[in-house]
Amino acid sequence: MLKRPSRQESLSDKIYRFRGILFVVSVPLVLITFVLYLMPASSSDELIQDYALAHRKINPNHKFSDSFAVIFDAGSSGSRVHVFHFDHNLDLVHIGQDLELFEQIKPGLSAYAQNPQEAADSLISLLVKAESVVPRSLRPRTPVKVGATAGLRALEGDASDRILQAVRDFLKDRSTLKSEADAVTVLDGTQEGAYQWVTINYLLGNLGKAYSKTVGVVDLGGGSVQMAYAISDADAAKAPKVTDGEDPYIKEMFLRGRKYYLYVHSYLRYGLLAARAEILKVSEDSENPCILSGFDGSYNYGGKSYKASAFPTGPSLNECKSVVLKALKINESACTHMKCTFGGIWNGGGGDGQKKLFVASFFFDRAAEAGIADPNSPVAKVHPVDFEEAAKRACETKLEDAKSTYHSVGEGNLPFICMDLVYQYTLLVDGFGLDPWQEITLVKKVKYQDSLVEAAWPLGSAIEAVSSL
Repeated sequence: MLKRPSRQESLSDKIYRFRGILFVVSVPLVLITFVLYLMPASSSDELIQDYALAHRKINPNHKFSDSFAVIFDAGSSGSRVHVFHFDHNLDLVHIGQDLELFEQIKPGLSAYAQNPQEAADSLISLLVKAESVVPRSLRPRTPVKVGATAGLRALEGDASDRILQAVRDFLKDRSTLKSEADAVTVLDGTQEGAYQWVTINYLLGNLGKAYSKTVGVVDLGGGSVQMAYAISDADAAKAPKVTDGEDPYIKEMFLRGRKYYLYVHSYLRYGLLAARAEILKVSEDSENPCILSGFDGSYNYGGKSYKASAFPTGPSLNECKSVVLKALKINESACTHMKCTFGGIWNGGGGDGQKKLFVASFFFDRAAEAGIADPNSPVAKVHPVDFEEAAKRACETKLEDAKSTYHSVGEGNLPFICMDLVYQYTLLVDGFGLDPWQEITLVKKVKYQDSLVEAAWPLGSAIEAVSSL
């Protein structure tokens, strides 16, 4: 028998047979189309943009599968270079066995105020080391940035501009990296503080979370000190207006799909090394109650020399505190806002973003040298009162005994160990208004993946540089 040929199935038959599946698929599509039709065009654009920002960690137009960034931190006490390697998701990738290259030299650029070319040439060894870890093929598109901080901000006349121009010329002539003229600048305090906040919260995995889940940062450099923490939009709306030329209190940042209102302020002349000069100014040409017994000399900072001599009876903790309070200008009558730190500066209002505070740079260094923190540990949990206890011990130490007691403190810093610790306690408690027993985290490095990364502002700057490629 011949097999009867099968009838070809028509389109209407197929639709009828798969009517259930088509119904299930079509209903959501119709609803979505209807909602988008009713929604204003700008809202749908924002919806798409928010989705992209929330699900991408880097510029969607980023051209390369991985990127490097070279950041020079030209601080008052020395110059450092950081090299970072990112994947396409803006996650750090190993450079050798570490997640960054970090090298440093002393002194800083500001030490060459009279010789700009010598200042630029001081960066040669750092540049050579940085370029050696960037693949040759990626160097022309690897951004290099130089951020000078408070040391250069404090120089008088055109010394700072001349040094910066010498560094620009140096990078143009000697570097194979992507160097832009505007990439060599003196960072203003708000940039430095904001970058530091981004760095620490990035490493902790906090970016993209609610502001209350982030941590606040106090960064004590040599020439300035910065405080930065996220606040609510309601508190941001209450921020005092500043006069023309002054940095605003609030910096808006959009990170990992979330908008943050960042309170940030930088106090020039109140970094640890600069504060010594301010404290010595209070006592003018007389003996100072913060200097270790047995020292009679001077202190040089910012091209100026200050008399630095101890009382015949040695330092006094309480008298030293009084001098430091005067240097900090702790004067409520100068405060025109609801809440102030010192010098009449608005404190940001406090809040959840400040409850967990990470304290960096010279705070960690002096704490380690004074026995408050383990120098071999990247972080330490302490309280401001610990600095006061350490100051008591330091102020009772004679200069001749200080070297054996504080063996890791450089000889030039030994006479000021009492002053430094008193200043750090007073800055935290009287300056920033912290409870003496509030727990704070001293931080040198932050654990990220399987490595430790320097808790410094250059990573925040690198994230910005790479994201804009």
